[in-house]
Amino acid sequence: MPEALSVPLADFATHLSSEKRHSPRTCEHYLRDLHRFCAWLTSVDIDQWAAVTSHDVRRYVANLSKEGLGGRSIARHLSSIRRFYQFLLREGLAKDNPALDIRAPKSGRRLPKVADVDQLNRLLEVNPDDPLEVRDLAMFELMYSSGLRLSELAGLNLGALDLAGGEVKVLGKGSKERVLPVGAKAAAAVRRWLKCRAEFVAGSEPAMFVSQRGGRLSQRSIQARLARWGRLQGADQRMHPHMLRHSFASHMLESSGDLRAVQELLGHADIATTQVYTHLDFQHLARVYDQSHPRARRRSGASTPDSAGSDSASQ
Repeated sequence: MPEALSVPLADFATHLSSEKRHSPRTCEHYLRDLHRFCAWLTSVDIDQWAAVTSHDVRRYVANLSKEGLGGRSIARHLSSIRRFYQFLLREGLAKDNPALDIRAPKSGRRLPKVADVDQLNRLLEVNPDDPLEVRDLAMFELMYSSGLRLSELAGLNLGALDLAGGEVKVLGKGSKERVLPVGAKAAAAVRRWLKCRAEFVAGSEPAMFVSQRGGRLSQRSIQARLARWGRLQGADQRMHPHMLRHSFASHMLESSGDLRAVQELLGHADIATTQVYTHLDFQHLARVYDQSHPRARRRSGASTPDSAGSDSASQ
């Protein structure tokens, strides 16, 4: 990679981590996208950030699309490029932002997969004897009870849970802290796990969920344990942590209809992100409509004074 491209990129990495205090994962995502852009620029003989035009960015978008990336992924790449050029403008290394008015191609909206309530009850209504399975049940109950992200669950420390008060404190995206309710089933499962935890932990390990060796359980291990749990319990689809979070959101919205509350519980900065769950259970909404709307009820054949009067008038 030409030095004229690599040096500003390294400075941007420092800016993200030191000035903006983004998480290592967020920084990694930005830099991965930008390194891919750099490789493409080099392949088309562009070796200066200031030389990139909007036409070049459009060509890059077309190339990403040709390589099979969907609209959401391309939009993320464009966001990374726009953010990088904001930094270059601030540093006087570019005169404009060539990605500013470029939009990604639209792609079909992909709805999150959810498990129905009956399936989750079958998945969680078990009484394991093995300490590791006691731990697994506590993790999955807590994730479904409070709508936790995988990273939030893996990062939980002992002091984050107030079982007496039925609360858990989590650190979400952007290092934003939120306090969430913990249901009775999840609290009971966690209490049982805490009695087993001492078998694995020696010393002052703060992690709530630990591996057989006593260290913090990794996100990858949690994913593998949930997939295994689903197979053992006869789930009819592959279970993964995001499915538990999506199911939490869908079931909460279905029961309450309170989109704003679900947004707060999930920790979404933008309510538009939460609105995807309003598309998940239209049949339920249709049933509620049929049962509740005074004119909709007439379609089901229910007799009302108005309809009787209308029939008489027509005769």
